[in-house]
Amino acid sequence: MAQSTSLSGTQDGRSILLINGPNLNLLGTREPELYGSTTLQDVIDLAQKQAAGLGVKLQTFQSNWEGAIVDRIQEARTQGVDAIVINPAAFTHTSVAIRDALLGVDIPFVELHVTNVHTREAWRHHSYFQDKAVAVICGMGTYGYTAALEFAAKHMKLKKKALN
Repeated sequence: MAQSTSLSGTQDGRSILLINGPNLNLLGTREPELYGSTTLQDVIDLAQKQAAGLGVKLQTFQSNWEGAIVDRIQEARTQGVDAIVINPAAFTHTSVAIRDALLGVDIPFVELHVTNVHTREAWRHHSYFQDKAVAVICGMGTYGYTAALEFAAKHMKLKKKALN
């Protein structure tokens, strides 16, 4: 089941969509030795506070279903989303559909992983997203979400400045 939330209160109209892929709803309980004990709700709560401090609107979405993630990315184009932070989880290594959706909406995105995928199994080293992402953050634990949101907000600000 997909989970979606929204937070208003943006100061300048900038908006970030945070997408979490399959099994991240189990964050905090699934393999805590790898992923830690912080839950997805903890991550979202912290991200919403951070977004408010950055003066941006944050929308969040989690799904275990590839098609639901594709649909949400496509919806972002008409909802004024300026940047996407995505933890595609297992879809990192398998989903051309999510890659195509990200490229189709032409919204800059940050690829995020809680673990360092490059120190894990060889099949996890391949990403369908890394060559198109404006940044890739991995191996920082759930702090990576903080870094990704900070970078996305800064990237939006620089892009807006360049357009003016």
